[in-house]
Amino acid sequence: MKKIITALFAVLTTPMISFAQIADGSSAGPFQDLLVNIMRFTNDVLIPFIIGIGFLVFVWGIFLYFIAGGADEEKRVKGRSLMVSATIGFVVIIIFFGILNLLTTSTGLEGETLRGIPEVPMPRG
Repeated sequence: MKKIITALFAVLTTPMISFAQIADGSSAGPFQDLLVNIMRFTNDVLIPFIIGIGFLVFVWGIFLYFIAGGADEEKRVKGRSLMVSATIGFVVIIIFFGILNLLTTSTGLEGETLRGIPEVPMPRG
């Protein structure tokens, strides 16, 4: 019960933490930058990577089911299992993507850009 209350408190205070701004309207500091960087990395890099891995697993399951498992029932069962697991993985990652975007929108961090990321200077000319 204590863990549920702690998790509920953390979820309910996230908007207040992210909206905690200095009086002149500037950024809330390093914690807000950390939240923005984590959300951007998750949306732009991590989720597409996981979807790509899930797609490869699904294609491998199709290969095992239709091509390699033509006469071998064991490979057909393994291929079917991989396709079902990949489909469940797609659903879970899409739900996670939706929840993350819901949190990003509700906390006001959707328009933010990454800060503090080193950049390679572009040559002039």
